[in-house]
Amino acid sequence: MDSGIPMSKISSDDEVFLAPEMNAFGRQFRDYTDTNSERQKSVEHFYKTQHINQSLDFVKKMRSEYGKLDKMVMNIWECCELLNEVVDESDPDLDEPQIQHLLQSAEAIRKDYPNEDWLHLTALIHGSYSTTQFGGLPQWAVVGDTFPVGCAFDESNVHHKYFMENPDFNNPKYNTKSGIYSEGCGLENVFMPWGHDDYMYMVAKENGSTLPSPGLFIIRYHSFYPLHKAGAYTHLMNEEDKENLKWLHVFNKYDLYSKSKVHVDVEKVKPYYMSLIKKYFPENLRW
Repeated sequence: MDSGIPMSKISSDDEVFLAPEMNAFGRQFRDYTDTNSERQKSVEHFYKTQHINQSLDFVKKMRSEYGKLDKMVMNIWECCELLNEVVDESDPDLDEPQIQHLLQSAEAIRKDYPNEDWLHLTALIHGSYSTTQFGGLPQWAVVGDTFPVGCAFDESNVHHKYFMENPDFNNPKYNTKSGIYSEGCGLENVFMPWGHDDYMYMVAKENGSTLPSPGLFIIRYHSFYPLHKAGAYTHLMNEEDKENLKWLHVFNKYDLYSKSKVHVDVEKVKPYYMSLIKKYFPENLRW
């Protein structure tokens, strides 16, 4: 899909952001193996609950309910501000408010890709959600790594063993490699776990956002680590997905490695991001 928005070539790794070796806790990024860490114990409990409960039936139910977009009306920045008090329970790398993670990602990308303003805004909103919008849903239905439902759970999924308690695990309609899907069907036609990724994608599309296709792809699949880190589920992708995945790989480095205890001055950068919101979104959105 041609968005009509000019995009520069993706920079080579030696020209841009250098990823740190350790996270904010002095450990390797996305390390889920340290059983002595209290943070890791809580993260593992999160994934156990998520893997058991994120079934195809649950996802369809949530998409039907939240797809009505009748919860509230507000603008993008108001949504971001609601994240001041939200800490992602699934993240082993940071325990800072979610709005700081969004701004850290956006500002790091802005430095290295100054002409890709759509990518700056995508970074800002990729993790946008409000506990109010989600009506008190537990975090396992809001955050965390994502994966297709309706087909076999690939072993590259973190804490894969807990899928054995998911009602879809032994269902013969869902436990083959492609399950209910066909090879090359396109990720847009694949059900993903219900959470902020799918919800923000839905909000952007249904409210007429003019973000280009790679931006929308990043919003929906930035937590799809089995795909963009392990190369799983590629048999479900179409050609447009393959092109968009290149930009997701760019984004992921900033999403993952820009997490820091050093806070961004929100008021200082707010005018710039407000101008991007005005460019790519209507003033008020249905949520």
